[in-house]
Amino acid sequence: MSRRPHYRVALLLGFVLAGTTGPQAAPGGAGASGPAALPGAEPFPPALRARLTRALASRSAESVARTRHRNPDGSPRFTNRLILESSPYLRQHAHNPVDWHPWGDEPFELARRLNRPVLVSIGYSTCHWCHVMEEESYDDPKIAALLNANFVAVKVDREVRPDVDAIYMTALHALTGGGGWPLNVWVTPDREPFHGGTYFPPEDQPGRPGFTNVLRAIHEAWREEPEQVTRLAARVSAAVREHLGGTTPTASQLPHADLLHHAKAQAARRFDAAWGGEGQRPKFPARLPTRFLLRYHRRTGDAEALRMVTLTLEKMAAGGIHDQIGGGFHRYSIDRRWHVPHFEKMLYDNALRAVEYLEAWQVTGREEFAAVVRSTLAFVLRDMTSPEGAFYSATDADSPGPDGRAEEGLFFTWTPEEIHAALDVDTARAALAWWSVTEPGELEGRSVLRVTRSRERVARELEIEPDELGARIRRARERLLDVRSQRPAPHRDEKILAAWNGLMIWALARAGFALDEPRWTRAAARAADFALTELRPEGRLHRVFADGRAEGTAFLEDHAFLIAGLLDLYQVLPEPRWIEGALALQRELDAHYADTEGGGYFRTPTDHERLLTREKPASDGALPSGNSVAALNLLRLHELTGQGRYRAAAGAITSAFYEILTETPTTLNEMLVALDAQLDTMKQIVLVSGPGGDGSAAMLGVLRSTFVPNGVFVHVTQGANLRAHARRVPLLAGKTARDGRATAYVCENRVCQRPTSDPTDLARQIRETRPLGRGS
Repeated sequence: MSRRPHYRVALLLGFVLAGTTGPQAAPGGAGASGPAALPGAEPFPPALRARLTRALASRSAESVARTRHRNPDGSPRFTNRLILESSPYLRQHAHNPVDWHPWGDEPFELARRLNRPVLVSIGYSTCHWCHVMEEESYDDPKIAALLNANFVAVKVDREVRPDVDAIYMTALHALTGGGGWPLNVWVTPDREPFHGGTYFPPEDQPGRPGFTNVLRAIHEAWREEPEQVTRLAARVSAAVREHLGGTTPTASQLPHADLLHHAKAQAARRFDAAWGGEGQRPKFPARLPTRFLLRYHRRTGDAEALRMVTLTLEKMAAGGIHDQIGGGFHRYSIDRRWHVPHFEKMLYDNALRAVEYLEAWQVTGREEFAAVVRSTLAFVLRDMTSPEGAFYSATDADSPGPDGRAEEGLFFTWTPEEIHAALDVDTARAALAWWSVTEPGELEGRSVLRVTRSRERVARELEIEPDELGARIRRARERLLDVRSQRPAPHRDEKILAAWNGLMIWALARAGFALDEPRWTRAAARAADFALTELRPEGRLHRVFADGRAEGTAFLEDHAFLIAGLLDLYQVLPEPRWIEGALALQRELDAHYADTEGGGYFRTPTDHERLLTREKPASDGALPSGNSVAALNLLRLHELTGQGRYRAAAGAITSAFYEILTETPTTLNEMLVALDAQLDTMKQIVLVSGPGGDGSAAMLGVLRSTFVPNGVFVHVTQGANLRAHARRVPLLAGKTARDGRATAYVCENRVCQRPTSDPTDLARQIRETRPLGRGS
C-alpha cells in the first residue's frame, strides 16, 4: 500500500454554545475518610477510595501536590486514580478535580456502559503548555464538573505510550492539519477519534475556542447527532490506518545512489543560509540531516554539504538553544536565529547533538565542536544521571519564581543586576558583553545568554586581549553555574526510558573513545549494565523503569536504540556481554516486531494490546524512527558476524520505505545514514594490541580522530580472550599483534589490506573512500 501525506477530514461538529454545563462542584474536603468527592463524578468505590487514601498518605512527605485546591492543613483537596501511577506526568494530574483514568480497557468499558465519549489527553511531564492547560482548565472545579458529568477522561504519558500518541497525533493531523502537545482528542468507546485539538484556553479567545464551550458542543453533538459523530470517527480512523499502515516493496524498489543526491538537494533547498538549520520557525535541530550531510561530503567532496553542517552547528552553539552556562541543549528555538529557546531539556536531544558535534569535530578538526561535546556530556553526567548509573528523561522549561508560581526560562535567564551581583567588575563587564545581557532582555527584562559577536570584536570593545576575554568568560561561567545551582531548579522527570538510555549509551561510548575520555566509556558501560539487568527482569525488554521496577511493553525504538548503544560500546570496550546483549535484543526484535511480508518492523510486538492500527514507523522527528536506526544496526551486525541475513533485513527496510526516500527523503534523515552505508563498501577495522600495549596509543590516536562512518571497529588485546571473542565475532579470527606490536587490520568484504603497525599507513587505509556515483 502506498503512503500519502496526511489529508484533512472536514470537522462536522459545530461549536454549539448552548447546552448543559453539568453539575456544579460538590463541597467537601479530605479528612480521616479520605479525599474529597470529585465534582460531577460518582463517588469512588470503597476499595479504590482506600487505595487512594493510602497512596496519598505515603507520598505526602515526598512530593508537593500540583493544585491550588487545598484543605486548611495544606493537604490537597482532591485526589484521583493517577496517584496510583508511576509516570511523573500522570502524577502531576493526580490532584486535579477531574476523574482521570490511566489508559486501559476499564475507562472505555465504562464509556460504553454510560454511553459517553472519551477525552484522551496526552502530554509529558516537561511540557510547558500541558502545565498551562492543567492549571487553567483541569484544575478548575467547574470545568472538571462539566467533564466528569459528560465524559470519561483518560490521561496518557506520550513518553511511556508513544504508540497511543502516534495514533491520535495522526488523527489530529487528519482532523485539523496540525498537531502538538498537549494533545486532546475525543474518541468513541471503540477508541475511534472524531474531534481534537492541542491547547484550549478555558474560555473563548480570538481565533481559539474555549475548553468549556468545546466540551459543551461535543456533549451536545454526541447526544443529538450520534450517527454523524460515528461516521466522522470511522472516516478519521480509516485515515489513521492508511497513514500508519505498512508498505509492501516490489522488486523494482531497490534504493540507489540517486536517492542520496536527491536528499542532499532537498536539504539544500530548505536550508537557512544565514542562520543554519531549516528555514522555518520554530527551529528544531533534528530537521537538518546533519549526519547524512557529513557522509555525503565524505563521498562526494561537496563543500556545500559540509558548510550546511558547520554553519548550523556554529549558530546553534552560539545561540540561546545551547545552555551557555551549564552545557546541553534545549528542545527547540522559537525564532530563526536559535536565540530564544523552549527551555525544556530532553535526554535524547542531548545524545543526538553530542554525536553530531563529535562527527563534525572528526571531519573538521575544529576544537570548538569537541568543546560542545564535552560540555553537553558534562551536563548529562552532572544533572541527568541516576544513582544507579542510568539516565533520567528530561528537565522542565518552567521553574518556581519568587512568588512560587512557575515561570518559563527563569532558571536559565539573567538580568544585568544578577550578573553584577555574582561577579567582580571586570568579569561582569566581559560576561554582559559576551552573552549580550541587556536591561530589556528577551523575556520580560531577563536575557537569554547567547553569543552574537566574535571574540575579537568583543575584546576590542572591552580594550583587552582575546585571550584575556576567554579567561574572564571561563571564570564567569564557573561562577554563574555555582550561583544558578542555588536557584529553584526546574522539575526533573526521573523515569528511565530504555530507548533514550540507548541513545545516551551510544553517545557516551562514541565520544569516550574519540575524545579519549575513559570516564564517559565507563558511564556508558554502567548504564548498559543497568539496561540489560533492570530493564529485562523476566528476559524481555521493558520500556520504563520507575518506582524501583521495570514496567511497560518495550517498543521498536527501545530495542533499536539500545542495540545501537551496545554495538558502539562493544567496539570500544569489547566485553562479550555487550555483543551478546545486542544479539539477544535483535533476536527479540525479529521474533516479535518484524514485518515478514513488507520488510522493517512494527512499533509494537505481536502480543501487544490491539489499537486502531499497528504502526510501522516511517518518519524521523525529534527522535529517529526505530526502523531508521534498526537498518544501520543490521548492517553493522552483518559486518561483525558475517551473517548475510542481517544485511538482507537491512535491505528490506530501505526497500520498504523506497517511496518515502524518493519523494521526501529528509523525513527519514537517519535512514539516509543507513542507506549511505548500504550503498558503500563498509570497512571492518580490527586493532590487536600486544600484552604490553606497544604502539597502541599512536594507532588509537588515528582511529579516534578519523571520520570512518561506514564500518565497524573492534579493539582487543592478544591472548585467550581474543579467541573467545572470535567465537562470537568471526571478524576477529586469525588476527594477532605481530611481533608483539599493536597491529591494525583494515578489511572490506572480508578481504584485508596488509596488516600494519604504522599509524601513517593506518590513516591512509581507513581514509580510502568509495565515491558516491549515480543511479544504481
